[in-house]
Amino acid sequence: MVIKRTVSVMLAVVMLLLSLPFSASALSKDDVNAPSAILVEPDSFKVLYEKNAHEKRCVASITKVMTVLLIMEDIENGKISLSDTVTASEHSASMGGSDIWLETGEQMSVDDMLKATLVASANDAAVALAEYSEGSEDAFVSRMNKRAKSLGMKDTVFKNCNGLDEEGHISSAYDVALMSAELIKHTKVFDYTSIWLDFLRNGETQIVNTNKLLKSYDGITGLKTGTTDDAGCCISATAERNGMKLIAVALGCDTGTERFKAASTMLDYGFNNYSVITPKKVKPGTVPVNKGMEKKVALVADAPKTVLTNKTNTDEITTEVNIPENLDAPVKKNQTVGSITYKLGDKEVQRVIVRAKDAVEECTFENSLQYIFDKLISL
Repeated sequence: MVIKRTVSVMLAVVMLLLSLPFSASALSKDDVNAPSAILVEPDSFKVLYEKNAHEKRCVASITKVMTVLLIMEDIENGKISLSDTVTASEHSASMGGSDIWLETGEQMSVDDMLKATLVASANDAAVALAEYSEGSEDAFVSRMNKRAKSLGMKDTVFKNCNGLDEEGHISSAYDVALMSAELIKHTKVFDYTSIWLDFLRNGETQIVNTNKLLKSYDGITGLKTGTTDDAGCCISATAERNGMKLIAVALGCDTGTERFKAASTMLDYGFNNYSVITPKKVKPGTVPVNKGMEKKVALVADAPKTVLTNKTNTDEITTEVNIPENLDAPVKKNQTVGSITYKLGDKEVQRVIVRAKDAVEECTFENSLQYIFDKLISL
């Protein structure tokens, strides 16, 4: 009887241990078979794993992440639209490697060019988009480098817009994660990166996604693969489960199979060990205004972002609202008046600014007269 009870207890302990997520130290450099790699949660850009993440390397067609980011920004600000017609130049049609065999003068929509760039990794389509955006590939590449600098990509120099091997065209796993995190803010990109098989030219040209994880990994959403002689096999993989997004970047793998395994290993580690909590949005209400034309002003604050936490953490999110008892007029619209602090246990994890929703003028003799006059006019 004692033996049976002991065995039962041991089995229960084993099952409990097996059900627990791996510890944060469980993933070693040897577990990820890539010379350079990184795993990040994009909303906070918290690094969950890294291996030679700032090593400068060729990144092949992952370069197109920046190309597509700029095109998405062009679409968002109205510079171009998905229905615009792009005409292939002699230069764009001359690209080698992976392409859709554009002919000089051939026309496609921006939508189809994006599909070709992201699904088929078409070098010619990427150049055609760059030329349509800025007039020439060189001008577009200059913009790519400026955007990289603005994102803090200190390891990166772009020499072209498609990632073909070129002297001095380099980036790093960290920088790839940075531009990938920025690109996926434009959720339209997933309409393309989630495509496994599609067609161009009215069904005449079949394209198949180069990201094989679409067929094998639960929650995969994208993003881009790349392969050249100098870069080896690379990937920036994006995935989402239970509201948590992750980006896994693996550079310089010997084979495509190895890059997919490296990305899967990192993503598994992230999903097994971490989760996100969405804090409740706090309504800051109103605050009295001293000597104002209005007695009070409404306050507004942005919704809090998700908070990354280790699955072993049992602390709850608490909030602290820090706003003054009153304000002195004049108050400007969107004026910062306080903050809302979110804490996980004793640690501050996020702070949101509280702003005045409207302007409140000071109650002066002139303002009072103008107010009375306006009321009389409206009668």
